[in-house]
Amino acid sequence: MSPNSEDSLFSKGSLVLYKHGPARVEAVGRKKITIVLADGETVRVRPKDIDLLHPGPIESLGDLASRQGEMKTAWELLSGSATTLRELAELAYGEYTPTTAWAAWEWVSDGLYFEGGPDQIVARDPEAVAEERADREAREAEQRAWDAFLTRAQVGDFNPEEDARYLTEVEMLALGQTDQSRVLNELGRAETRENAHALLLELAYWNPTVVPYPQRLGLETSSPDLALPSIPDEDRVDLTNLPAFAIDDEGSTDPDDALSLEVTSQGTRLWVHVADVAALVPPDSPADIEARGRGATLYLPEGKAAMLPSQAADRLGMGLSEVCPALSFGMDVDDEGGVTRLEVVPSWVRVTRLTYQQAEGSLDEPPLRDLYRLASVFQQRRSENGAVRIDLPEVRVRVIDGEVDIKPLPQLRSRVLVREAMLMAGEATAGFASDEGVPLPYATQPAPDTDKRPDDLAGMFELRRFMSRTEYSSRPGRHAGLGLDRYVQATSPLRRYLDLVVHQQLRAYLRGLDVLDSQELMARIGAAQAVAGEVGYAERLAREHWTLVYLMRHPHWQGEGVLVERWDRRGKVLLPELGLEPTLQLPGGTSLNDRIEVRVVDVDLPSLRSTFRAI
Repeated sequence: MSPNSEDSLFSKGSLVLYKHGPARVEAVGRKKITIVLADGETVRVRPKDIDLLHPGPIESLGDLASRQGEMKTAWELLSGSATTLRELAELAYGEYTPTTAWAAWEWVSDGLYFEGGPDQIVARDPEAVAEERADREAREAEQRAWDAFLTRAQVGDFNPEEDARYLTEVEMLALGQTDQSRVLNELGRAETRENAHALLLELAYWNPTVVPYPQRLGLETSSPDLALPSIPDEDRVDLTNLPAFAIDDEGSTDPDDALSLEVTSQGTRLWVHVADVAALVPPDSPADIEARGRGATLYLPEGKAAMLPSQAADRLGMGLSEVCPALSFGMDVDDEGGVTRLEVVPSWVRVTRLTYQQAEGSLDEPPLRDLYRLASVFQQRRSENGAVRIDLPEVRVRVIDGEVDIKPLPQLRSRVLVREAMLMAGEATAGFASDEGVPLPYATQPAPDTDKRPDDLAGMFELRRFMSRTEYSSRPGRHAGLGLDRYVQATSPLRRYLDLVVHQQLRAYLRGLDVLDSQELMARIGAAQAVAGEVGYAERLAREHWTLVYLMRHPHWQGEGVLVERWDRRGKVLLPELGLEPTLQLPGGTSLNDRIEVRVVDVDLPSLRSTFRAI
């Protein structure tokens, strides 16, 4: 309120300040005053809601206008002192009228030279004015830079030196670290991770080789850097006389299992030697806690983020040293593929590394021939016990020297050999631990809600939909998909945390130490599974990402697909060369399992969508 601002000071025609704008008093009531705003709206207000700028009369607010006057001279004369609106108007304009009162007030409300209200105005000192002016110039420059950035961004242009700072928030959204972006909002785009990713690609701030999915899912993208202890000095059975073979994909850097065959006086014994990781990573050690938080090794086409420090694979990997420490599972196997006895021992083994292709060429010669015979018998037993067979084409996607390499995985007998041997070890270990009362993370799976057991691609594609996820429990149960009544995963402790837990439990039991009880075990299962699912999801998304990058680099790609699902004239086609399952418009007369020649027509990398057309 202005000085002496009793109700009587407001009269018809007075110029007043209301909500930072000018108003004209139209009528004065006992409790309310009627005012007219600049836009012609009439409102009734309390006296305390308005400030008197000039008693008037003013006929029209349209008469008000900004005026330069001698305001800067007035500020210099008044610097550091207080004044009133009337005095300021007279000093700057030579008169006090509604027009000069409003013009003076605009200078005050601007806040550069003056501050305060109509009843007491203070002229700011030169230092404060200089600081305020510098701040305003900086803000104006920043606004100009922002506007220029938006103009460039709208046409897909990008100035790295000037614009990079504005894209930090966009990158954070693309990586799932925030859910808002001022940039996308200003550009009129929905604030989604996909739109953020698309803009970063449009502006070439990201290139297509940036894979955002692990970070979106909160996963570590580098291997842990932790020290591991030395291998403990303990008794180990010397099995170096047995030929042992670690069979894995080409380029594997963490081989954690190997196979041997021993013929004894009692019959045939299958040995599965597994990297003795628990010897270096006991429960609740720093490396164990780190591995628990990661759940599993993250395998990406461009590299991996190991679950354990690199020393673990270097020192324990099968075949990476002349002699390797292992936890060996010796299984006496009968003619029906059943394990009649299991022996678990810490051991020393001498291992030869083979790729699947190399092993394939030796399967007709001993000892791999005899190992494959055992594996085939066990596979047949699983099949007779209700195992579900789903053999859909798979590919391996890798990035080698910046190039995307996609290779279909052939259905080799050597892969069957390794798979069945690992399953045999898992079943035998589950039976051994169950009989001995050792809690382990048993893998279980309910039977699919269908009796169909197809052998064609379309049928197996449909059957896959009926399969439930593997679950883990401290109590044994049937794994219907594998056709096993008891099963644990025990052969990949370098790569999977729950496999490591199995080894920790077995080592403790064999040495007469306390094992984790069921409650402690379930806590570990819950912690590992909370992350392991995200690891698998990130791996799938990353493979699809690089597959689309491959298509972007080969825009005329065409190949053969197999129709595995259809709805009227549209259907899902499985592309064995790429591992993709796009939906497309079908040519007439197409039936399930028919082969269709297709070509790529569009790739949307941020949305992980690819469009194909039948040729």
